[in-house]
Amino acid sequence: MKEAMLYEKLPDNRVRCHLCAHRCLIADGKKGICQVRSNRDGSLYTLVYGSTVSQNIDPIEKKPLFHFYPGSTAYSIATPGCNFRCAWCQNWEISQMPKKEHLIAGYKATPEQIVASAKYFGCRSIAYTYTEPTIFFEYAYDTACLARAAGLANIFVSNGYMTGEMLETFSPYLDAANIDLKGFRDLTYRRYVGARLQPVLDSLKTMKRKGIWLEVTTLVIPGINDDPIELRDAAQFIVLELGADTPWHISRFFPDYQLKDVPPTPLKTLDRAWEIGRAAGLKYVYLGNVSDENRQNTFCPECGNLLIRRHISGVRSNRISDGRCPDCNCAIALGGKTWEK
Repeated sequence: MKEAMLYEKLPDNRVRCHLCAHRCLIADGKKGICQVRSNRDGSLYTLVYGSTVSQNIDPIEKKPLFHFYPGSTAYSIATPGCNFRCAWCQNWEISQMPKKEHLIAGYKATPEQIVASAKYFGCRSIAYTYTEPTIFFEYAYDTACLARAAGLANIFVSNGYMTGEMLETFSPYLDAANIDLKGFRDLTYRRYVGARLQPVLDSLKTMKRKGIWLEVTTLVIPGINDDPIELRDAAQFIVLELGADTPWHISRFFPDYQLKDVPPTPLKTLDRAWEIGRAAGLKYVYLGNVSDENRQNTFCPECGNLLIRRHISGVRSNRISDGRCPDCNCAIALGGKTWEK
């Protein structure tokens, strides 16, 4: 165990965790909602430090991040646990492991070993992903500091439910994030996720303000968050608060976990969502979990010519030169302090 960061000691050996927006009040001997942060005699400890349940080399596009070092690879790590309980979770075996099985499994790996492996395999970045990286904050933070010193970028694939204090601490080392915007109604978050919408919106605005490259993903689920008005509201929020250059990934739902009776998202629903995003003013809207590669390609927002052609495992071709369209010289929105082709 390792003592946690970002918590407050209170009377009667209680603690208040200030890592995520739940801000759990934890009695002595108890755990927070994530089930991987435990109060031991009035001190808070992380139970997952240095224990990875997954280590993989992924195309950056799998995160999905389409405008952050396109065609590169990310060394992806995760620990068990999550502060959400999404009814449709595709990684529920590991994200819900501490709650469902009362088990914290994993393979030991120090931050130094993670960074060394990422360098060895030629990865451009380290992605904290699969489960919720906020709940393994200390492990991610120590790794990210070493990664930055080694010239690697750091990426969060997150539900966005972190506190301002957490972002203030981590933001100097966080280069990019893909945030799941699971809907645009607070009722959806409370009913299906066990959380609230506003903290996610606040996190998105804070990350944007701090200069972290942002891309947003919405998994469109029939009967839950596929109402055109709700999708329009989400698209308008992205345009107004994050900027029209922010990529929006609209993903197709397939039955999983507790929603096995819900059918896959109809393709016409995804096409309508794509059109809603474009009509709202977003320059880069993509469809995920579909076979239509054309809706996963990047086109110049000015002249409309194809710039990046993608396929299921990454980038097939890339015509962007020095961050601009080679045909009309339009600046293309790209993350990273120095973009590499």
